[in-house]
Amino acid sequence: MGDRLSDCSLYVAPRAGLADPAACPWRLVAGVADGVTAFATSHDTLYLVSHRDAPRSRVLAVPLAVPDLSRARVVVPAGERAVETVRVVGDRLLVRDLDGGVSRVRHVLLSGGEPADLPLPVDGAILEWTTHPERPEALLLVAGWTDAPRLYRYDGQSLQDTGPAPRSPVDFGDVQARTLHVPARDGTPIPLTVIHHKDLELDGDNPAVLTGEGSYGIIDLPWFRPEMLAWYERGGVYAVAHLRGGGAYGREWHEAGRGERKEATITDFIDCAEHLIALGYTRPGRLAGEGVSAGGIPTGGALVRRPELWAAMVMHVPTVNATRTEFTESGPVNVPEFGSVTTEEGLRDLLIIDAYLRVHDGVPYPAVLLTTGLRDARVPPWQPAKLAARLQAATDPGRPVLLRVEEHGGHGAGSTRDQEHALLADVLAFVLHASDGS
Repeated sequence: MGDRLSDCSLYVAPRAGLADPAACPWRLVAGVADGVTAFATSHDTLYLVSHRDAPRSRVLAVPLAVPDLSRARVVVPAGERAVETVRVVGDRLLVRDLDGGVSRVRHVLLSGGEPADLPLPVDGAILEWTTHPERPEALLLVAGWTDAPRLYRYDGQSLQDTGPAPRSPVDFGDVQARTLHVPARDGTPIPLTVIHHKDLELDGDNPAVLTGEGSYGIIDLPWFRPEMLAWYERGGVYAVAHLRGGGAYGREWHEAGRGERKEATITDFIDCAEHLIALGYTRPGRLAGEGVSAGGIPTGGALVRRPELWAAMVMHVPTVNATRTEFTESGPVNVPEFGSVTTEEGLRDLLIIDAYLRVHDGVPYPAVLLTTGLRDARVPPWQPAKLAARLQAATDPGRPVLLRVEEHGGHGAGSTRDQEHALLADVLAFVLHASDGS
């Protein structure tokens, strides 16, 4: 127990009471309004992660004997990091945080004291973790942008490499990842991960791909992509913008780019692109944007607002016609995230993110590659096809607008390795072809 949940109601009861379910004396500890999203238990205490009165969450402790939330003790106060979840390991509490899309871990004695950072072997992501109910240890699967997943054991003090996971044969020793903090136009620092060869010259002439999603509170955690090595070896830059609307700093970050605030998701993407250019990583003639699914919102929004900023835009199975999405099979479940055409407020929100309706004739849009799968039930093929047709009619025929259709594909999940590799090869070739320096 303890992994991140949606806001939940939490009850406790004595174990002996379970013998008679009809008479079991369940007691409410927290309701939905209390903002509890994760929990863990020791033999006498309930530990809760709550975002109530703490936008990035904090950890509270409640005695199981007297589970009164109003008298809870603060174990880990709210701070700059977003608290994700907790686990009890022996006499310590492990706390997993998010820090701009990067995983951090703290541990604190159950008896009290100040939380202390537990150094991770790489600056990356905890992909999985598990504990044993009878042993004071935990296993953590950790990976980074340039580090393949490795399994580590926590013994109450530190982490040790367990060794069973095979090391990747792909050598990323000459590739580095660093996190910048881009000042958005409203002053908010936006985390931006930039990955490239260590010898890269910041001369403004490198091909670069900027990607981001910024919806549903999704976290762009570091993940190891050995197939990108060829891109870095030829001087390519790959950048990940941790946009508002995503989950880089938890629920607060999600709410900052949701509904009527969705414009921030798009302008964050544009501001990150301009920052890469200002620092000399690339220039407009060599910069491509890339987004997947809801990543069609920042990429499509940036395409129609700042077409001169890009050499190419690549949108995979993208949401690009939001005012019509509600009428698709998966449309209704997206209403809380994006809005509904049935209300004036909801329609205004949807108009922010509908790239199709913002395409204008005669505008010199960059080269555009849209992808779809004929079996995609989440974003049906007509959405990217509709935008492709509109752009082809509106823009300079010298700049290609292509629709790539995967006959035996869907929304991306479940694609075979061959399909994934063929798609990546097509995308990078398209970006280099569109670049005026290739």
